[in-house]
Amino acid sequence: MFLIILGWFIFGSLYSLSRRETDWIISNKVAQGLAITISALNVYVLIYYAMRWYRLMTETEVYVPHDFLLRDVRFAALVLAYCGILWAMGYLKKMHDNYMLVTEEMPGMRKASTAESMFKILTDERTVIVIIGLVFLWRAIISFDKQIVLWESMASGMGLFILGWVLFGYISSLAVRTTRPSVAKIYQGIAFALFAVNFYVLVYYGMRWYGTIYMAAAEEALVPLDFVFRDIGYFVLAIFFCTSIVISKYLERASEECEYLIKRGEKEYKE
Repeated sequence: MFLIILGWFIFGSLYSLSRRETDWIISNKVAQGLAITISALNVYVLIYYAMRWYRLMTETEVYVPHDFLLRDVRFAALVLAYCGILWAMGYLKKMHDNYMLVTEEMPGMRKASTAESMFKILTDERTVIVIIGLVFLWRAIISFDKQIVLWESMASGMGLFILGWVLFGYISSLAVRTTRPSVAKIYQGIAFALFAVNFYVLVYYGMRWYGTIYMAAAEEALVPLDFVFRDIGYFVLAIFFCTSIVISKYLERASEECEYLIKRGEKEYKE
């Protein structure tokens, strides 16, 4: 219940911030993106605990050692992810209230390099929709026979690993590149949340692969509730990473606008 209350409180605060008027429009976009991202985690937490409570009410749960470890890691990772978003939200709110930047005054952007053009394509909302569609199609295909073989599990896990750690590295690089400490703290908070979720995904799939290989089983049969939760959980985590991709575009823009604001302030001071 603690995680559910905390998660939806953060979502409500971010949504309220995204609706607040400001001259620095990009802060609304970042707050809106964070609200969507945190809602993905909230849905994951809601489904997980609803299914656990249902099991506890209808049957006696038998715990094995690795279940205890995974549940502890899951809880800690989610708490850390929420704390990272809270950290970022605090500094975003301060900048939202204090900065007065009219975006129409931004000078024309130079011609983008090949790498920058590729980044713009990858962070486009339509690209994200395509990725989510492919994730849904992939899970539908491998879940059709209600069994997950080792190579399917490894392919699913590696997809999340690559997506999550590339995003973590990119947003961490933004925190290093920016010269504005308050902006860097926003990036650091989001990167910390991504790190927590990435760590949970790493432990989760690492334990699943170890269990499958150690038991020398070629495939893993899923009971109905586990089957539903794993599909929904995977889909929600994919949405979490995909919305983070879109946020990275707005974070890049925020960094550029802050650099422009600093240079404009220095110029006016000298004059």
